[in-house]
Amino acid sequence: MSEIGGTRASPLGRPVPVPDRYDASLLFPIDRAPGREAFGLAGALPFGGHDAWTAWELGWLDADGRPQAAVARIAIPAASPRIVESKSVKLYLGSLADERHASRESLVATIARDVGAAVGAEVKVALSGPPDWPGLARAAAPGASIDAAPLAALPDRPEASVLATSAWDGDETLHSSLFRSLCPVTAQPDHATVVIRYRGPRIDRASLLAYLLGYRRHAAFHEGCVERIFVDLAAACRTRSLAVEARFTRRGGIDISPYRSDEPAWRPQAAPDLRQ
Repeated sequence: MSEIGGTRASPLGRPVPVPDRYDASLLFPIDRAPGREAFGLAGALPFGGHDAWTAWELGWLDADGRPQAAVARIAIPAASPRIVESKSVKLYLGSLADERHASRESLVATIARDVGAAVGAEVKVALSGPPDWPGLARAAAPGASIDAAPLAALPDRPEASVLATSAWDGDETLHSSLFRSLCPVTAQPDHATVVIRYRGPRIDRASLLAYLLGYRRHAAFHEGCVERIFVDLAAACRTRSLAVEARFTRRGGIDISPYRSDEPAWRPQAAPDLRQ
């Protein structure tokens, strides 16, 4: 565990009182390295990207003590040495409810400073207030769905050896809304739409669906799932360019969408998924 996290226990999976005052120490960091080493990822990262957090229930007080509300977007770089546990973020943001800030810029700076200290990297924070909310429209996942592809059996673990390709070489985007993994602490299910864009040999859609469904009983954090998918696809399918994003549904008022890519020109779709 990182020095910031110390030896204290994670709040995940146990009752924790609602904080009644601002407390940055509520943020609970988790080192990325052990999870990455579990699927052979060590040293220089083969991708760039970020973890996009959307906090739908942020509140605080303005300089006059009037309650305010906003949706917060927090982007954590994939190169940060740590992630931050999601329940601790919920508790931390809740601790801001009775904290006065002279401006929205002051609040943004506070969140960026505190989360950045927890993950060990510079993070980006943006707020959308009530006048901006009509612009938070949902969008369907890009590319073609593979959810109707033939499925001979439901795998019980993710296994890259099931992935198959053909000689076609091109650029396509595929997605599945059937992805599920398990929280490694509580064993509760986490659901997501996974979007994959690649250049290279054509990935057989039935084999890709079987591979993704193998995560149904796999215990890992959101970020680790996306990185393992990236590493497995890049190696097994010999992609020339690859991007993987998982748009997880919200829990506790927060959704997380990790994005990993080795193609700097590609960008994830800005609008939230239809289920987020």
